[in-house]
Amino acid sequence: MAMVSTEMTQAYARDGAVVVRGLFADHVEALREGIAFNMASPGPYAAENLKPGEAGRFFDDYCNWERIPAFERAARDPAVIAAAAALMQSTGVQLFHDHVLVKEPGTSKPTPWHQDGPYYFVEGTQTVSFWVPLDPVREASLRCVAGSHLWEKPVLPKRWLAETDFYPDPTEFMEVPDPDAEGMRVLEWQLEPGDAVAFNFKVLHGARGNETGQRRRAFSLRLVGDDARYVERPGRTSPPFPGHDMQPGQRLREDWFPVLA
Repeated sequence: MAMVSTEMTQAYARDGAVVVRGLFADHVEALREGIAFNMASPGPYAAENLKPGEAGRFFDDYCNWERIPAFERAARDPAVIAAAAALMQSTGVQLFHDHVLVKEPGTSKPTPWHQDGPYYFVEGTQTVSFWVPLDPVREASLRCVAGSHLWEKPVLPKRWLAETDFYPDPTEFMEVPDPDAEGMRVLEWQLEPGDAVAFNFKVLHGARGNETGQRRRAFSLRLVGDDARYVERPGRTSPPFPGHDMQPGQRLREDWFPVLA
């Protein structure tokens, strides 16, 4: 049974974000175990995103699929690949990277509003991130600004902890807006473990703090389609992928970024 309907594909093109119920349901337990391993054995990009004195814990890490089998198995699931292709309206699907975000109970700090695309060295209209909670989510959900993937100018990327500009020359970017204060249409869903919020790399999004009594573990998968190409940014990207040797306009190298379909 197809997980993505024509209406969902149309909504994704219009709003830049939809929810796909149960897409990762078969992977929930394995991904929980994978995140436990990840937190016990962080990778080189792992970060703690709270300042001294802030309550809770906000852990994130990325690019671990090659050493955590559950992450790779989820990425290679035919249902996940088919959903990505349908939403992106792309023949091909290529893995960019994985990302783990954990907010422990009592973590009041929200995830700042941002677009993922400006941090990355890839450009294209055919992109999708799957944000997959591994715990029931009511208050600590992901929030996406509808239609923001169609804005003419990208949003200035910031460092989450230091709150400084990510690149030395910010002139090509717009300042981060306040969607709530500016009355923007914000999409937000209550989610069960294994549901997936699918959103374009250029969608402005953030997440509420977790002031509940339970953990909020999330696994994210970043995928690209046919028109994705390497692009140079005005500084070190995140993830950086040092030594990649790609040139502007090239497709992402397939030995580092596997073609899934």
